Amino acid sequence: MLLAVYLIAGAFVAATHHYFAHLHAAKQYGSAALAILLWPLLFLGVHLHIH
Repeated sequence: MLLAVYLIAGAFVAATHHYFAHLHAAKQYGSAALAILLWPLLFLGVHLHIH
């Protein structure tokens, strides 16, 4: 149950930081997955976009 809440919160935070915009390539999907899993880092200003 706690894991589900963590992942839902991560998806919400990733969406607010535009990680789901323009998902067309594997790099963008990887960035979105990292943002969901490591969402607390987004509040610290870490950019998880894979280039």
